[in-house]
Amino acid sequence: MEENKNKEQSYIQAKNKVKKLKMFYFHLIGYVIMVVLLCYNLVIVEDEYRDFFTWFNITIMIAWGGFIILHALSVFKNKTFFSKKWENKKVQDFINKETKSTKWE
Repeated sequence: MEENKNKEQSYIQAKNKVKKLKMFYFHLIGYVIMVVLLCYNLVIVEDEYRDFFTWFNITIMIAWGGFIILHALSVFKNKTFFSKKWENKKVQDFINKETKSTKWE
């Protein structure tokens, strides 16, 4: 009975993690689209307004980029790319490859 609750609870946690990851990717795609549009805006703006729009667009890109970084940190917390677990796994993979290739020699 308790095992079923643990499975259900872990399923709900996994589902929430996937939802957070999905929302981060939507946020990132929206950011990329907006950066492209803001850069295009800098190209088409007339000379008399260029200084204002340059400042405004760069401020928006930097502020939104900061929010993207904060969102990424909240989604990927405790996940480092080169953790000890990853290193140990790679070492074990290389050892397994070496033993497989030398077995037939």
